[in-house]
Amino acid sequence: MDINCDMGEIPRLLKNNVYSDLMDHVTSISLACGGHAGDTEMMRELVIIAKKKNVKVGAHPSYPDRENFGRLELDMESEELLSSICSQVYSLLKIAEEENISVSHIKPHGALYNQAAKDAQVARVIGDAVDRIDPHLNIMCLSGSLMVRVVEDMGLKVVQEAFADRTYERNGSLRNRNLDHALITSPQKAADQARLIIERNKVIAFDGSEVSIEAQTICIHSDTPNAVAIAEEVSTSIR
Repeated sequence: MDINCDMGEIPRLLKNNVYSDLMDHVTSISLACGGHAGDTEMMRELVIIAKKKNVKVGAHPSYPDRENFGRLELDMESEELLSSICSQVYSLLKIAEEENISVSHIKPHGALYNQAAKDAQVARVIGDAVDRIDPHLNIMCLSGSLMVRVVEDMGLKVVQEAFADRTYERNGSLRNRNLDHALITSPQKAADQARLIIERNKVIAFDGSEVSIEAQTICIHSDTPNAVAIAEEVSTSIR
């Protein structure tokens, strides 16, 4: 089971080695590429670390909204959004080529990810971007979401994603970060959730109901409190 982690968003986590330490416990990373956070210097440093640690690298494009960290939906024309996504991903591809490492996947960030999970038009724009950039790239999508069907219908490669450090609503969506108990910060609870997903294809939603879920990758956010301990516990418990 792949364990992925979103990175390149917070300079402090690069300087204090949280990103590097996380790469000891995950198998792939998704790098912010300028839309909501990140810059070429941080991308390059993390690509170099990932190459040394044999961790797969992907792009983490978002709505172009650094002020709100890409967590607000933007009303953008499809062509404008397509151009923004492509520009972000190409910036990482250029660095990866210079450092002689391949890019394995694309994973939308924040509001773009959540909107694509329920809006076919937004999901198609992301698919169109991947088709234009490299149709062989995997696209990480929220497990069971509308985006999965849209991307598959476009003939592109889907990797269904579940989360160890986030709670779920009964409809399979992620609990809004603005609500209480949206994050799982206990390493043991995160590991328990990851094992439940892998072994029984389900999660227990916030209201106590069971939600069926299928996943090929488990995400741990690098900015979640206790992220390194969570990644270590999850990695140990599922291997």
